[in-house]
Amino acid sequence: MGPNALYELLDSGEGWKLERFGTLVCARPEPQALWQKRLPESEWKHRAHVWYRARSSHSGVWERSQTLVPDSWVAEGELAGRPLRVRLALTAFKHVGLFPEQADNWNYIINRASYIQNKPFLNLFGYTGVATLVARMAGAQPVHVDAVKQVVRWASENAILNDLDGIRWLVDDALSFVRRELRRGRRYAGIIMDPPAFGHGPRGESWKLDEHLDELVSLSLQLLEPGPCVYILNTYSLGFSPVVLLNILTRRLEMMHLNVLGLEVGELLLKPREGMPLPAGIFIRFDALEKSL
Repeated sequence: MGPNALYELLDSGEGWKLERFGTLVCARPEPQALWQKRLPESEWKHRAHVWYRARSSHSGVWERSQTLVPDSWVAEGELAGRPLRVRLALTAFKHVGLFPEQADNWNYIINRASYIQNKPFLNLFGYTGVATLVARMAGAQPVHVDAVKQVVRWASENAILNDLDGIRWLVDDALSFVRRELRRGRRYAGIIMDPPAFGHGPRGESWKLDEHLDELVSLSLQLLEPGPCVYILNTYSLGFSPVVLLNILTRRLEMMHLNVLGLEVGELLLKPREGMPLPAGIFIRFDALEKSL
């Protein structure tokens, strides 16, 4: 996603980031931005339409510098040569409905469209669903799972904005869903997962990243079709090293007598046209699964 599309990182530093989502410029706290800002404070105040002010560790409010700033808006851009429209909103949780660091993963999916065309593709912890839309654009048959009914509705609205159908929308606990899919004998040509640090399913199920991630990796590997595939796991939470994901995956592959090809592990970054790149999570992914000899 280019700097003039849906998103642009304008500046970061001193615990903040300045970002443009479509036509709206937001200033949000960013604890990893420990360096000095490139732009002067006066420029931040001039550019930012809204500032997020935390009220607790889980919620906050948006202060508007202009009275006509909407609570919700549609941002338009392009991905892999195709128009992409996303409804965004000023939520109490600091997010606006788009995670632009995922653009590298979206392109990864598009570049492997032949692996997933006309095949099931699973998006766990799917939130507002851009990865689901991308998989559908690539010709897959996506299954979108999130525990929160409102964000599943939000994701389905994004599909309507892009004239996309053929997507299965599910309000469910991710880990419980994966366990049931294995019992049903279902298989997927692609899986993408973006688990949070903590969460609850719609029936009160508890999710803790440090307790459940290893099981999720094990079960999700069993859901994959052998051969060419798309497998992406990323997380921003808990400050994990990429080596944590690598070690979990490597050990599970050994135990299951599996090999993977095209393995990549590293950091997701937000890159401005000028200034410092901003770390925005870690990822591990591969594009082929096979039995070891």
